[in-house]
Parts: sequence; structure tokens; C-alpha cells
Amino acid sequence: MNEYEQYDALGLAELVQRGEVSALELLQASLERQARHNPQLNAVVTSLEGAARAQVNAGVPDGPFQGVPFLVKELVASVLGTPTTFASRLYAHNMPASDSEIVVRMRGAGLVITGKTNSPEFGLSPTTESALYGVTRNPWQLDLTPGGSSGGSAAAVASGIVPMAHATDGGGSIRIPASCCGLFGLKPTRARSTAGPEGGEGLSGLAQQHVVSRTVRDSAALLDVIAGPMPGDPYQAVPPHRPYRQELVRAPGRLRIAFADTAPTGVAVDAACVAAVRDAARLCEHLGHHVEQASPDYDAHALEHGFEMVFAANAMANIARVTGGDMPGPGLVEPLTYALAERGRSITAAQYILNLHGLHRQSRRIATFFETYDIWLTPTLAQTPRPINHFDIHSGDVDQWMRALGAYLPFTYPFNITGQPAASVPLYWDAQGLPIGCQFAARYGQEDMLLQLCAQLEQARPWFHRRPPHSDSASTTAGQSG
Repeated sequence: MNEYEQYDALGLAELVQRGEVSALELLQASLERQARHNPQLNAVVTSLEGAARAQVNAGVPDGPFQGVPFLVKELVASVLGTPTTFASRLYAHNMPASDSEIVVRMRGAGLVITGKTNSPEFGLSPTTESALYGVTRNPWQLDLTPGGSSGGSAAAVASGIVPMAHATDGGGSIRIPASCCGLFGLKPTRARSTAGPEGGEGLSGLAQQHVVSRTVRDSAALLDVIAGPMPGDPYQAVPPHRPYRQELVRAPGRLRIAFADTAPTGVAVDAACVAAVRDAARLCEHLGHHVEQASPDYDAHALEHGFEMVFAANAMANIARVTGGDMPGPGLVEPLTYALAERGRSITAAQYILNLHGLHRQSRRIATFFETYDIWLTPTLAQTPRPINHFDIHSGDVDQWMRALGAYLPFTYPFNITGQPAASVPLYWDAQGLPIGCQFAARYGQEDMLLQLCAQLEQARPWFHRRPPHSDSASTTAGQSG
């Protein structure tokens, strides 16, 4: 299995289906790479090797991902037989009664769950550092964060341990690590998949689940697997016209694409991020799309403030599930989580409801922009990958942390609030050889068009061959920009 990393997840499954390799051989190849790279990266924090071997020996379903090794993020989704900790000491012994529905669907597609990946506590940070599990490092440069909160999954995929891995996104947590690690990351439309049976909606509807992957087609095929509600869900997205994987053979047509290289809130945007989005705009124009510079007209600061309130209130709710509403004892949550939860605890019910109404008003203003344009193109992040400890989870200064957050991700969280699909696409590497993602956002429910465009971009500017230094097949082209 020296060729393991030359295939995406669908490609590996095809080898199994043709009888050229076995699911056991794929599992062994993944575990060997995990043994080589995880000691430096700390991407996988819980090994499920025994359960994975038992799953393979029992026979994996003949699904689109038959026999492919897979990792589940230590947040939201539950895997029977191992704690769902949310990367918090408060939940260290939280044993689920069953697999989450999304995990049931993933297993049914043939995926073999080999472990769980690191996350920041409750997914609150755009880096992947937790007191419970420690620091996850970026395989492109070890002193940098892989992003968060799905940084463990992204580091594992980028280093070649698995071809794709489970991820969640409440403010950019799929797209941020995809950008930092040179991967494709799609946040689906709100309610595209279920959060059940444990929850009805995450972060008041802001959070969605999907994967980080190395190819667009893996992302599309996995979305086909997980899409759809389960009985009792509070709401659901409009079903697609046809499977997303089938959409990839269709051209998107000539799209109206607006792009922006300045942040809606006015924070500075790094030169490399500006260069990346301008390069992507030129590429889109070369592909025949109508491209012009434009941005939605909305109150970006009101949206930012409203997002902060939702995060603070949900931090307290995560604690209240265990304590009944009291603040936890010393050391059970990190200082930042504690301080953010205290802020959330002070919010009244009326304030929270009014805040949601305000977010909906801004969402409608953003949606109006997409009556003129099909796609809004921005940098995924306003800054290049940050050093470890840039976001200090050991500080209780919430205002300082919020300022750092706002300077880093002004482009991602608006689409958690609007519920629109948005993807980070790895089209650019800076002069230091670091990946810089570009974000493409589409109208609510239009993952089909977005995936078509992303597949077109992937064909025009391939990225599959680009590998970080900390992988078995490091790319010789990693240092080239563009």
C-alpha cells in the first residue's frame, strides 16, 4: 500500500470493490501513517483500532466508501463505545447511548472509523488546542496551527493518515482548517444533514457537519451519504434535484461572481490573502464567468456582535447540560470557556431572542445580494495560518479573544448565520509554501451549483499533488505560489 496516498476516498473504495486490495490492507496503511505522523501532529486523540479491526472482520457494507479508513471529530458526533468529550474535562466520561445518526450513515456507506480527532474545547476556538488533549500542529509547518475547530481532522487528512475526515462548522470550523491545511472544505446549507438524535440544531442553527477532503468529488459523495433529516428534526433543507456526485459532470454555466479583497468589518487583510482572492477572480474570469468586485450591503458589526452573543450563550448551555446551570468547579473547563460562559450566563432570554431576530434581519440583507450574483468570492481568512498559542485559551479576557477572532475570520461566520453553503478551495500557496484558501459562497440550498464550480476550479488548478512536508508523499511543488 505504498500507493495509498495516490487515491482519494472514492478511489480507495474502488480498489476494494474490484478486489485489488482489502479493507484490512487499507486499515493497516492508515494505521501505519498514523503511527509515523501523529506523534508530531497530535491529530488523532482517541484510537479505535480494535473496533475498526472488528468492523472490517465482520465485513463492511458495499457502499460508495467501502473499506475506507475514516476519523470522527471529537465534537458533536457520537461514536458508540467511546466518550463524546467535546474536548472538555467536564465531559471526559460522557458515554453516548448510540452512534449519532450521521455516524450510522457513514458506517452504512462503508467507512471504517479508526479514531477520533482533536478539537478545541466545545469547538470555541479557530485553532485546535485543548487542555484535555493538547495542541494539534499543522503538517505544513509544525509551529503553526492547522486551524480549528476541525484542525485535528484537517491535519490527519493533509498528512495522509486518511483521505477525508469528519468536521463541523459553527463559525468557519470546516473552512478555516481547510484553508490552513490546503484541503477542500464545504460547509453545507443549514439543516442539510441531521444533528440527531442528540440535538435538534447546533448553535441556534449556525453549526453544520460534513468533512474536510482532498477532492471535491469525495465531498460531494459524502454529502449524498449524510444529507437528509431524521424523524423529529425541527426543520430540513430542500432536497437536491439529483445526487451531488452526479452534479459534478455538469458544467456550472456562466456564473455571476462578485469578489471582495477587503473585510466587511474593516479589519486588515494580509497581502497573501488579497493576492489569493485576486488570483482566484482571474481564474474564474478565464473560465468564462462574469467577475466583478462587489460586496453585500449589511451591518457587519451588528452581525459580528450577534454572533458573539450566540457563542457566549451556547458556551453556558454546554456547561449547564452537566451542572444544571451552575458554573463548574476549578479546572473542569478552560479559562476562556469559563469567562465566555459567564458572559453567556448574564444574557436574558429576551435579549437572546431579540438578538436572533437581529441576525435574521442581516441575513435577509445578505440574501438580497445573491439575487444579483450567483457566487461571492472572498479570502477564507483575513490572515495566513497563525502560530500555535496565537489564540490564548488560558486567558479569561473575552474581549481580547473576540478581537483576535474578528481579525482572523471576518469572512466565514456570516454564512453560518445566513445558513448558505460556502466552501474553502485550495487554489493558492504563498511564497513560504503555505496554503491560502479562497471562499466561495452560494445561495441557500445551492450546493449543486457550488460543487460544480469547485470541481471546475479543481480541474483548472489541481491541488491533489500538493502535500505538506509532514506526509509520506511531500510535494515538490509546495513552495510555488498560485
